[in-house]
Amino acid sequence: MYKLNYLNYPEANDVSVSNTLSIEALNSNTEFESLSKSLASRFNFSCLHSFSFSKEGFLGLMLELRTDIAVSLGESEAVVQAAQLYESLGFGVRYVNLMPDGTIDYKTINSLKHEYLFVSPYIIDTFVKVDLKKIKELFSGTLISNISATLDATDCDVAYFDVYKLSGYFTHSVLLHNELFDEQNISSIDTVGLKLISDAVNKDIELISCKDEFIKVLAETIKDDLIFFVDPDATLDNVVHFGLKGIKAREVIRNLSLENIYVTNGEGCSLGLSRPSRIIQTMGYSELQSRQALSLSFCKNLSSDEILYVVSKIGKSYRQIKALS
Repeated sequence: MYKLNYLNYPEANDVSVSNTLSIEALNSNTEFESLSKSLASRFNFSCLHSFSFSKEGFLGLMLELRTDIAVSLGESEAVVQAAQLYESLGFGVRYVNLMPDGTIDYKTINSLKHEYLFVSPYIIDTFVKVDLKKIKELFSGTLISNISATLDATDCDVAYFDVYKLSGYFTHSVLLHNELFDEQNISSIDTVGLKLISDAVNKDIELISCKDEFIKVLAETIKDDLIFFVDPDATLDNVVHFGLKGIKAREVIRNLSLENIYVTNGEGCSLGLSRPSRIIQTMGYSELQSRQALSLSFCKNLSSDEILYVVSKIGKSYRQIKALS
């Protein structure tokens, strides 16, 4: 099986949480406290919060900020939907657009006067890298970032994780901060989510070096019918994002799954929904064009033979669907 959508659907392990992590009244809860402090200190934060990675969960965080905010349109669907709800409640929200090449609009960030900005080190779906260090130079407020794919909190002020993308399970996510939010009752902190995230961030991660070879073979196979919505060199090292002219990506996804090759058209936040990538449309492409997008992410290096095998299956599927269209 080739699971080439690892950033959206990771290899899930059996969930086993010791009862020593349960939270008890009138108890020191030593193991829970140790796990919490260990995760926070690893990323140089002092406090840990538990919240639902959903529009309701993010809306709750925004309501604690109690002020106008700015939100990148390259963020997860849950963040953008929460911002829209926040706006409907009377708060001001400034949306930072994406440029036609998929990069964030740094010019807009330079003009922001807001106290808080939701922006992550990569764009959802395309995984185009965002230069948080540059944003810190342009923006004087607080950066709140999803670091699930990079596990790097160096250039953000608040970091959070998507437990689903890290573990394959949906439970409460974790947010790390330095006393920005009110202290949380530990009985409302999801110890299962905390354990899953801690396990995920402590796993050894293989450095991916097969991306360039994969793209080269893909271009030789698909030729002029290959579309790159974003510059492959601008994305994370273990991600390839592209499109196939004249067909809907879901048809290729369905065919490849029968060959035990798993790819995706969008982020996990759109899983089970019929609509295609919002990100591609934010860049200026039509809905029809966005339905052509495919996203691959590698959890390990593929050999040259594996690359040839996978790309040949993509090419064969594409030609069959194109011929029947």
